[in-house]
Amino acid sequence: MTYRQIADDIAARVATGEYPPASKIPSYSQLAALYTVSIATAQRAVMVLHAKGIVYGEPGRGVFVKGHDS
Repeated sequence: MTYRQIADDIAARVATGEYPPASKIPSYSQLAALYTVSIATAQRAVMVLHAKGIVYGEPGRGVFVKGHDS
């Protein structure tokens, strides 16, 4: 699975409400295990979501889904 496929899957989960606004998405290591990829691939997928404005990071806390008004 490529980082783009992972990013698309997570974006779809956000769109369906599986990951609602302000919820924390799984950590890089959890995503790597979930999608059977390296942590680097999981990080790249999250970077794509960040660039698209779907998620934001909070240092030391994790990555969260942006709200509709964020």
